[in-house]
Amino acid sequence: MNLKTENIIPVLIADDHAIFRMGLKQIIESAQGMKVIGEASNGLKAAELVEQLKPKVVVLDVDMPGCNGIEVARILKKKKLPVEIVILTMYSEEDIFNEIIEVGVKGFVLKDNATTEIIYAIKSVSEGKHYITPALSGLLIKSREKTSASNGILQNLTAMERRVLSLIAENKSSKEIADELHISYKTVENHRANICSKLNLHGSNVLLEFALDNKKLILS
Repeated sequence: MNLKTENIIPVLIADDHAIFRMGLKQIIESAQGMKVIGEASNGLKAAELVEQLKPKVVVLDVDMPGCNGIEVARILKKKKLPVEIVILTMYSEEDIFNEIIEVGVKGFVLKDNATTEIIYAIKSVSEGKHYITPALSGLLIKSREKTSASNGILQNLTAMERRVLSLIAENKSSKEIADELHISYKTVENHRANICSKLNLHGSNVLLEFALDNKKLILS
């Protein structure tokens, strides 16, 4: 009896739709070796129950009132709680996907595919593995290609140009950059022009958009 209990994966579900939680619970408990030990209808309650009930896996919906799934994941990671996370989302968007990966979440499942994939996702993350719904494999490849391409382009910049770009990524104006680097405003503008030329960027705000989109890479 004890051996069987030890082999069961305790799971917590957090979603603000009661009917969806009910269906998810039935699917999870229909699988051998899994049990739902708690449910939450909002993010703050989910974070609280993870500390209280100590599940091995928590399934979090992205869109929840009070505190969304990504914010809950950040809280759990910050507290270093021994729980693996599966994020459920309706959106197959690159920005959301990248944000979830950056938080350190191992499981990512589209809600439309939850009925067929949630068991595999829970099992995978409980073993320390990643599970990303196959429907999002294209986003993963696109994200990696984009990062690789951006990194290659940045290698063409001089040390000063990269410094200027890093300050642009912090949303600083040319005047603020000039003051911080102790150079003239005109010199900053020249650096901006050279960066745009090397990155093949055209337009008044395109450099700022590029810097903000690639902020993590630029500041690393």
